[in-house]
Amino acid sequence: MKEHIQATTPDQRAMSKWDLFATWIGANANNGTWYIGGVIAAVGLIKASTLLVIVGSLSYVLLALASYMGFKTGLPAMTLTRPSFGVKGSILPSLINVIQFIGWAAINTFIAATSISFILKDILGWNNSAFHNQFSIIIGIVVMSILHLISISVGEKSVKWIERFGIILVIILVTWESIVVLKTVPFHEIVKWQPAAKFQLPSGKIVDILAAFNLAWVTAAADFSRFTKDKHAATTVSFFGANIGLFWFAFIGLIATIATAITINKFDPNNADPSTIAAKLGLGILAMLVIVITSTTANAVNLMAAGSAMTNIFHKLKLTPALWIVTLVATVMTFIPVYVASFLTTFETFLDGIGMFLGPEIAIFLVDFFFIKKKDYQVSELSKPQGKYWYTKGVNLMAITTWAIGVLSYLGLNKLDFIVQTVGATFPAMIFTAILYYLVSARTKKINTI
Repeated sequence: MKEHIQATTPDQRAMSKWDLFATWIGANANNGTWYIGGVIAAVGLIKASTLLVIVGSLSYVLLALASYMGFKTGLPAMTLTRPSFGVKGSILPSLINVIQFIGWAAINTFIAATSISFILKDILGWNNSAFHNQFSIIIGIVVMSILHLISISVGEKSVKWIERFGIILVIILVTWESIVVLKTVPFHEIVKWQPAAKFQLPSGKIVDILAAFNLAWVTAAADFSRFTKDKHAATTVSFFGANIGLFWFAFIGLIATIATAITINKFDPNNADPSTIAAKLGLGILAMLVIVITSTTANAVNLMAAGSAMTNIFHKLKLTPALWIVTLVATVMTFIPVYVASFLTTFETFLDGIGMFLGPEIAIFLVDFFFIKKKDYQVSELSKPQGKYWYTKGVNLMAITTWAIGVLSYLGLNKLDFIVQTVGATFPAMIFTAILYYLVSARTKKINTI
């Protein structure tokens, strides 16, 4: 049976500005963003905040552009990679999206499972033995997975409703924890605090960590913007929603981690997650429950993006079954940090892995849409064998090769001390890839018109 691709119909474009705004705030107002704030505390409050704003703004300009693509075409994010990578070539970025968003879901689930373990130990009076710690985390993973299955049970509609509900609880948690943190440690002490030399990270490393975190959403933007009929919502509202969620929760994670380090006279990035900090600051079970709920709202977006990417790989697979599959796979992956020595090590390895692939990929599909194809993608050609986007046996070898060169440029730049100490490898690699793809594509297009 021939694959049939259909853009979002006018009746399906029911996502309001508020829904999209809440979706992107909820996507970043979560445990993973909080944890990122704790990790970048390794450069102190002022530098970390400055880099947070700069990298977030740059990344979410790209998110707004990708979101416009979804609004303009009505197509899912990974379907939109077919004109640039080829009908079959788009399977590769789709596979990376499935892996990265399942990974993010697993990370958020593990952090929320930590909250549940604190709750269980408090209610049942368990001690901090290795057995009780591990057993309570396992129970937490199972509970979170059940909540995730409920949150994505009917696809886009359930995601929309969980975000509407979750955003209210997010506001309550952040306001409450901010007050407690600033009552515990004066703000001027947080500003002047610096970590010990052995914990400090170079600026470029911080930029790459933040870029890997932020750019992940760019590859999923169209999965949500295609459901809105408002261009302003797709671009400006998405940009501000994602940035507010990022600045808000990362900043709270940043100051809470520093406040905890000052309080206990020890800085440990492994204790940067909200559950551990809430426990150390004595916020109690209610804070833990809100952390669990915010994880559910964030993972609804992660799982939606992973499921949507999976449908581009397996054409006959419907969205809802795909969502169930990626949720179950994410559950299995969540057990990995249970059996490794350091969650922080796992987290940073994950970020390094996806960061080198995402930047060049994003550069290619944005340049292709806005500069090579001039915002004109033909939906009827997206699944047609031997059609306009078929290239060589379904793969645009030029895009794949450029992508590979972009990844190699990232790896090479990451070995230069000047880059590591300053701007990081992600954005220079993206600029290089964008220019290379544009020049090669423009030359090929010129040759084909002669």
